Amino acid sequence: MSQLAVTVIGPDRPGIIADVTEALAGTGVNLEDSTMTLLRGHFAMMIVCSGSLDEVQTAIEPLRGELVITVRAMGPEHEHAAIGPSYLLSVHGADRPGIVAAVTRMVAAVGGTITDLATRLSGDLYVLTAEVELPLTADLETLERALEITAEELGVGVTLTPAESDDL
Repeated sequence: MSQLAVTVIGPDRPGIIADVTEALAGTGVNLEDSTMTLLRGHFAMMIVCSGSLDEVQTAIEPLRGELVITVRAMGPEHEHAAIGPSYLLSVHGADRPGIVAAVTRMVAAVGGTITDLATRLSGDLYVLTAEVELPLTADLETLERALEITAEELGVGVTLTPAESDDL
């Protein structure tokens, strides 16, 4: 058994999740981690599971065509060790290129890591939400000020708040 990464993307329609997971279950694969969402009318799925690469590829072959599906072996699992407390980061404002790059660069500059990030464009409103871990050595005031300056330059609003365990 290998740890596998399965990605699926294609035009949304009813039954994609059922079709893909049924094909995987038929090989005895157990879904370990997954995320599934709609992106501009296209369904996107990422799954981590353990199973036989050849069996999984054969099982999902009939679903190819309308769906772009990739399967690859991931190698040994790397446990994520939290680097520090969790925060919720949100950005909202007029859409423009570079928002994600600029905001995540500020987090990286203090040694932080993004554990989850989602963006949505609704009309002209761009919204980014992220779960962020910051090392205990991070200067929170400096990060907050850097985020405020970056947000001002981008013409967006930004908030960084400690995450409650219920939020994650």
